Amino acid sequence: MLDMMTKVIQEIPEKDVSFADMRQESHASTQIMVVNGDLRRFSEATKGGTVARVLVGECWGMSSTSESLSLDICKTLLHDATKSAKANARFSRKPLDFSGVQPIEQTLWQKCKVDPADVSTEEKLEFVMALDKSLQTDDRIVNRNSVYTDTKKIFHLVNTAGSKLEWDEIRTRAVVQPVAREGNKMQFNYDIRGGKTGYELVQAIDIEPFGADCAKGALELLSAEKPPSGKLTVIADGDNSGLIAHEVCGHASEADEVVKKRSFLTDMVGVKVGTDLVTMVDDGTLKEYAGSYPFDSEGTPSSRTVIMENGVFKGYMHTIETASLMGVSPTGNGRAQDYNRRIFARMTNTFFDVGDWKDEDIIADTKDGLYVVKSLSGMEDVVGGGVQCSALKGYIIKNGELTQLVRSMTLAGKVLEILKTVDAVGNKLQFSGGSCGKGEEDYIPVTSGGPHMRMEMVVGGG
Repeated sequence: MLDMMTKVIQEIPEKDVSFADMRQESHASTQIMVVNGDLRRFSEATKGGTVARVLVGECWGMSSTSESLSLDICKTLLHDATKSAKANARFSRKPLDFSGVQPIEQTLWQKCKVDPADVSTEEKLEFVMALDKSLQTDDRIVNRNSVYTDTKKIFHLVNTAGSKLEWDEIRTRAVVQPVAREGNKMQFNYDIRGGKTGYELVQAIDIEPFGADCAKGALELLSAEKPPSGKLTVIADGDNSGLIAHEVCGHASEADEVVKKRSFLTDMVGVKVGTDLVTMVDDGTLKEYAGSYPFDSEGTPSSRTVIMENGVFKGYMHTIETASLMGVSPTGNGRAQDYNRRIFARMTNTFFDVGDWKDEDIIADTKDGLYVVKSLSGMEDVVGGGVQCSALKGYIIKNGELTQLVRSMTLAGKVLEILKTVDAVGNKLQFSGGSCGKGEEDYIPVTSGGPHMRMEMVVGGG
């Protein structure tokens, strides 16, 4: 396949084509959902397709198909992409220079102990049924949701720089979500295990305590009180500091927003944006995390990108296009949901790095505040620099001790104000995998993470 794709892309006749690439993908996935002991969803799906991109001037043309690849289809894709790029290039201001793109020839197949494709459907279903059963610890658990998913994606990519790449990405995930009810009160909890790994992740789960602990958390929230409100000293656990990293500066550091001047972090390289304790990283090379991969959708190797270091903003996450526009090297953050979607600058595994504090010492050192545990969702105003995150639960801190459990809160504020209040950072990292959209679509696997962090934020909810 690579040889066929290479042959066609090397024979592009148009002299005004400055760069082109072609990427073929094959996707296979399994999803099993059990609700209250009943099998609600079972699917084994496959899809595949090929996309060609052509650059003329500063304008891309793109053409994709889900047909099986052949020499004629390769030629048609490139012809159609070139035609589109030329039509758009009539309005080009200046050509983009991709001469610095280095050719890479490499094959990287993921090594996992147990390939999910080698595990029977029966075994996977038994696992999800056991998860469901483990959640039924109390009559007040009125709804049980258990989900297993695995995905395998295979990629082949060539470009006019001379790259010939093939690799795969295998991810496995297990989720439990019990719902508890007592009188007119209803609360839920969740737990997730997942990553860029094989079925060994599932085999390592101790099912009974995994489900029972999650159910216990839902039951405890039935007696939780409303959270306090106002500007408070907040200690975010690693799950929530990871969400804050993702939302606070993650999207605003994606360079396709910066080159359009739609990010509040435009022209901020070298500027002090936080305290000396704030260091933030995006790293797609971390082993077994959901946001990791060997190459992005443009064939650029993944890398470790320092976004902030000791409070100073250092740089952005780049595609080959944004890197060319800003005169820097691409960082391997050009990602597309699939062959039928555009490539954007996207996060991989994004996190605040560790400090020197022990987690318990941060709490003991806090006279009054709120310890926030377990993230839910977040939103960021990329233009204005505001952020809002929601958390499942927390504990009121009085004189260095955790007291009342509180439920369902939001954390909000202006990014550049929040980061300048960070005065304690823990020495242990915690990561949580999930998916991230660009706007309301284009979902890709990512991971966020961080240590315990103490900062000032506006709290509300209940």
